Amino acid sequence: MEALEQRILNEGELRPGGILKVDGFLNHRIDAQLSYDMAVELKRLYEGEEINKILTIEASGIAMACMAAYVFGCPLVFAKKSKTKNISSDVWSVEVESFTHGNTNTVVVSKEYLGPEDKVLIIDDFLATGAALKGLKALVEQAGGTVVGAGIAIEKAFQGGGDELRSAGMRVESLARIASMTDDSIEFVR
Repeated sequence: MEALEQRILNEGELRPGGILKVDGFLNHRIDAQLSYDMAVELKRLYEGEEINKILTIEASGIAMACMAAYVFGCPLVFAKKSKTKNISSDVWSVEVESFTHGNTNTVVVSKEYLGPEDKVLIIDDFLATGAALKGLKALVEQAGGTVVGAGIAIEKAFQGGGDELRSAGMRVESLARIASMTDDSIEFVR
């Protein structure tokens, strides 16, 4: 998606260790128009699919996923990184490693919000190693639902997570795919 690539080039900040900081428009301060445009593009890419649920993981993917749920006309469910007192004890759960945070979380979704009737599109802001997507896919499978695919804003293709998921048969649509990054340059997959 050309508009997203331009925002990355113009406003993204490259940090050592393969970090791309885009929180000025994607996941801390959010450009709602860009989020809407990304959701419309994902709707176009998944046209004809019977998606009845959007799933993401807290927290940075929620804004994008919320806009996608609006455009797709279905509910959004987000996996929580900790079980709070207001969540029932009846949950689907899975361990998920975070590349950005350098830790592992047990993420949960209440069983009442994810079940065998669900055809799920997983949404996230970044795809690096694929750990979050694998975890969310496992939650859907625990619930007996079907993962239709994933919609990603930015894929760091050089980290291999997207290719691994695609090789395993999962449909992954990324709106911007980064082929390589250095501390001062970004190359997109063409």
